Amino acid sequence: MEWTNIKKIIAISGSIREGSSNTNILKALAAFVPESIDSSIYNGIKDLPHFNPDIDGTEPPPVIKNFRKTLDEAHALIICTPEYAKSVPGVLKNALEWLVSSGELYKKPVAFITASPSITGGDKAHESLLLTLGMIDTIIVENGSLLVPSVGTKFNDNATVKDESTKQSLIDLINSLVYEINK
Repeated sequence: MEWTNIKKIIAISGSIREGSSNTNILKALAAFVPESIDSSIYNGIKDLPHFNPDIDGTEPPPVIKNFRKTLDEAHALIICTPEYAKSVPGVLKNALEWLVSSGELYKKPVAFITASPSITGGDKAHESLLLTLGMIDTIIVENGSLLVPSVGTKFNDNATVKDESTKQSLIDLINSLVYEINK
């Protein structure tokens, strides 16, 4: 990891759909990140090949090397995902599978959000993601997980929060993550 005074947070949306609610949540969340923190959304999970240990030898594909380098250089990760078929979308699961044995997220602080139009807020995806992040041996930040039920009622199309309770939960989540990386 490159050591600088500026802390870096990478965000990943579990949805690659244009106009995704999950990507919009990450865009809204960026407004609450302190200016002293470098934050960005990684948009490349759609370009990752299907995980295959046979191609993950001494010279993995360049897109995988870039993905891993991006996460290795980050001080923390935020994931926001929908729930598909009672789990995380395959594209997100695939991205995480590329990280299981490579160590970029080992003991790295992670916060995560699941958002769904349902009243459950994507609770099954939340559970599934928690299991996967545990397998990778990340540090789930205290107050660093959030379920957003009825997501369509809580955000505008322009990635602004219109629900005050959700806004406060996002602020609390980012503050917890920033606290963890500055300890």
